[in-house]
Amino acid sequence: MERHPELEIDLDKIVAAKFPGKKIPQWFINRMKRFIHQDYLNGFFTKGYEGVEFCTEALRYLDVEIEVEGLDRVVVPEGSLMTFASNHPLGGVDGIALVSVIGEHFGGNVKVMVNDFLMFLKGLAPLCIPINKTGDQSRNLPALVRQMYESGDNVIVCPAGLCSRRINGRIQDLPWSKNFIKMSVQSGRYVVPVHFIGRNSKRFYNVASICKLLRLKFNFAMLLLPDELYRARHGKYRIVFGKPVPASAFDNSRTPYEWAQWVRAEAYKL
Repeated sequence: MERHPELEIDLDKIVAAKFPGKKIPQWFINRMKRFIHQDYLNGFFTKGYEGVEFCTEALRYLDVEIEVEGLDRVVVPEGSLMTFASNHPLGGVDGIALVSVIGEHFGGNVKVMVNDFLMFLKGLAPLCIPINKTGDQSRNLPALVRQMYESGDNVIVCPAGLCSRRINGRIQDLPWSKNFIKMSVQSGRYVVPVHFIGRNSKRFYNVASICKLLRLKFNFAMLLLPDELYRARHGKYRIVFGKPVPASAFDNSRTPYEWAQWVRAEAYKL
């Protein structure tokens, strides 16, 4: 297969783009390159895959096995669109697997909301709506989200925003945002609850708990996610799909926020 060096991730360039004018010590950047396994990841990125194929081949490269249950329940009238709302336990493999499974089953017509850092992965970029709640992009975010829901693509969202944390002694999502309910109702989409079964390392949850305890504003646990992706190699995970819920079901008997928590609970029942 032809190699595409222009598709490599380069932490030097990413840091320069994300933190213009700030001097980050080179020794720190070099250490982060090793920590995120830059060379290992570039061994895949330079293969030139794009879109849904990028995600499917990434699972193969990582030697990750995905067991799928319940796709036979995902039946909607012809021409209908769906919002797949999933928990977010891993922050890496879960998103890749969801795009691969849903994209392959429904003909590649998918869009997914991601942290804008992931837009540096050029093979993934065509599928993504970048989410950055600060800076200039935040002003365009509502229009980008509306455009996604008004498109002819099925949408994949992890409404918790952050990946799962240890809450009350259990690994689970934070409360889900109501936005996917509001936008799905406005665009007439079915909502499909999805339960991704998996977990990160104890180290990840410990760091997240310490950040919360110290009330730190910066999400230091997020820095561990590339290493968590590397640790997921040779793993086996499970995705369970629930029955599609029509937009008309989300009536005024509950608020959009309450409906979002209802879908969250339905996902965890799967």
